[in-house]
Amino acid sequence: MTKLDMKKKNKESSLLNTAFEFFTTKGFSKTSITDISQKAGVGKGTFYLYFKDKYDIRNRLIAKKSEQVLMKAVHDLLAHEGSMSFDEKFIFIVNNIIDQLDENRSLLGFISKNLSWGVFTDALATTNLEPELNFRDAYYKLLEEHEGKISDPEMLLFMIVELVSSTCYSAILYEQPCTLAELKPQLYSAILSLIKQFTVQ
Repeated sequence: MTKLDMKKKNKESSLLNTAFEFFTTKGFSKTSITDISQKAGVGKGTFYLYFKDKYDIRNRLIAKKSEQVLMKAVHDLLAHEGSMSFDEKFIFIVNNIIDQLDENRSLLGFISKNLSWGVFTDALATTNLEPELNFRDAYYKLLEEHEGKISDPEMLLFMIVELVSSTCYSAILYEQPCTLAELKPQLYSAILSLIKQFTVQ
């Protein structure tokens, strides 16, 4: 990477980090492009060299943050010692993601309020963190270990993401309808049931 490329990357990262800080403290609607540009130390015109508008930087942030959470879960699984069944590996990843969001509630609020399936699938397709592996690849590799064939992997993942996102948001932030600890066993049982429904023997 040349010095010019590094400088561009640093400006983009500064804009993303600043936007995330504003979105999670001040709120998306109350944050302007001027706010982001000034705090990041760049001109407003520079902002538009990297992002089309405020929605574009928000979507890029969601994709980036989602990717980071997903890939940390995958790396933690790969670093985990001991043999695990397919079900145990799948729940390990889901549990890891939930724990990350529980530890970073501002990130949970940001992702849950703004996450759409389109943005999420963008995150699945990215390879910014580690070129040789992304979450989509890891997901399909894990499915290869399953005894049966999954009839519709994308639909299964969509339903699990929606289920985890909606139930954990309330449990983590408001302990409604129960605490996260109380929710987890029921949630994991529901996920395993979903996988079973999508399995073709």
